[in-house]
Amino acid sequence: MKLPNRKIKEINNIAVIGAGLMGHGIAQEFACAGYCVQLNDISDERLNNARLQISKNLTLLAENGIIEQTSIPDTLQRIQATTELAKAVESADFVVEAVTENLPLKQQIFENLDNLCQPHTILASNTTALMPSQIGIKTHRGDKILNTHYFNPPYLIPLVELIRSPRTSDETVSVTFDLLSSIGKTPAIIEKEALGFVGPRLQAALIREAFAIVEQGIASAETVDLVVRNSFGRRLSVAGPFEVFELAGWDLVLAAFEELYKDLNNSPNINPLLREMVDSGKLGVKSGEGFYQWTDERQQILRDRMSQALIHALRHNV
Repeated sequence: MKLPNRKIKEINNIAVIGAGLMGHGIAQEFACAGYCVQLNDISDERLNNARLQISKNLTLLAENGIIEQTSIPDTLQRIQATTELAKAVESADFVVEAVTENLPLKQQIFENLDNLCQPHTILASNTTALMPSQIGIKTHRGDKILNTHYFNPPYLIPLVELIRSPRTSDETVSVTFDLLSSIGKTPAIIEKEALGFVGPRLQAALIREAFAIVEQGIASAETVDLVVRNSFGRRLSVAGPFEVFELAGWDLVLAAFEELYKDLNNSPNINPLLREMVDSGKLGVKSGEGFYQWTDERQQILRDRMSQALIHALRHNV
């Protein structure tokens, strides 16, 4: 798609709806880049927790040389929190919705935003799988609606998938692309609506095969993690799958996959082991047990390991 020439200076005020896992980090990113941000959620408690987490995130970035320690107060001051949706979006030029993955809820929020926002305001949804044509079905500005799918944690992972619906205008995509690029993100334009877009689809394919390997007794969950972390996982941090296999040569790839593809899991059904884990309450970190036992110390070790690796990649532009 050829992007039309449109200046991002038209975007001055940002609103983020939902201050949870993703929303607070998205608000933080825009505030770090100098934008005034209105952060909205349903309770003062949620908003206060978000501000505390943003402060911790900024301190972590400062300690690792990503931002200046002296910039933190100004960044925090640029984020205004409110439980009133109308107040949050009255001056917004660009709105990011980041509430839970619930289609009726998102549709209702977008209908409200359509009535409350100025006519020029772009409405974006941070969703993992839902399509923009579904989310914006109750609005009258289909040309100004798209998905901006961030990856967790949004302040450490640069990619944002931009998913357009058949009604989304080139101008909306262009403005959003330029806006996100200007704050240091790496936007990727997804031209066609599809469940799961690109990133989640690839992750779903990987975890489906991982569950099949464990269920069939080929290897344990620990071994699967060990293999991924210490082999192709390292390559994928610096080169995509097409780049990796172009180096190998598609003739060799074809020969290797001729037999392997027949044995890969391609079931359209959820793996019974996954259902068994959920039914037994083994949800992972949130329940303290999954394939691993999660003490507070072990959780923190993993979070720290991931954060430091992502910060290193961010610092060195890997």
